[in-house]
Amino acid sequence: MDIRILVIAAGMLLIIGVPPASSQSANQKIAPEPRVGSAPTTAVAGTATPRYVIGPDDVLQIVFWREKDLSGEVVVRSDGRISLPLLNDVVAAGRTPEELRTDLIAGASPFLADPNATVVVKESRSRKVFITGSVEHPGPYVLTGRTTVIQLIAMAGGLKEFADQKNIVVMRGSNGRQVSYSFDYRSILRRQNLEQNFDLAPGDTVLVP
Repeated sequence: MDIRILVIAAGMLLIIGVPPASSQSANQKIAPEPRVGSAPTTAVAGTATPRYVIGPDDVLQIVFWREKDLSGEVVVRSDGRISLPLLNDVVAAGRTPEELRTDLIAGASPFLADPNATVVVKESRSRKVFITGSVEHPGPYVLTGRTTVIQLIAMAGGLKEFADQKNIVVMRGSNGRQVSYSFDYRSILRRQNLEQNFDLAPGDTVLVP
């Protein structure tokens, strides 16, 4: 319905018509939230890549400029710390390399004049996924790059003869709770429901009945 506005200007009565709001915006639908059990949302191409977070078992190369005694290769312990001369134990797990670098510089400031440090992740061992059940080689696998469910199954030597191919489950920790996603191996072979073959995240566990 048109809305009419009355405006009195210079002794004249003007009637101005205002077009109705777009029916498209008025009826715009909000996309539903993903259902539990459906494939998790993957990153959209062109978005920023998440920063790497250091974890236990990662191998780090620490270099202090002109300070060989403080430089070297260290492994992040299970408690998330590394040990360096003068600095003793330093928390590394849960920090990005840049954040750890800032902490090392701050810790070395009382001992060195204008310290300058570099942190390099030499080996990423903390980014592990797990596969168990009816596969040839169950166990933990290190994520060295983007790895999908089907790729992890291939890395584990494939499914055993009597594996339940239709009822594979991917377990993932999310906000302090476990979430499960269904994976139908047969439908992937038929090139159906390809969205279920999502990228795995560190800590994911694939269960093959």
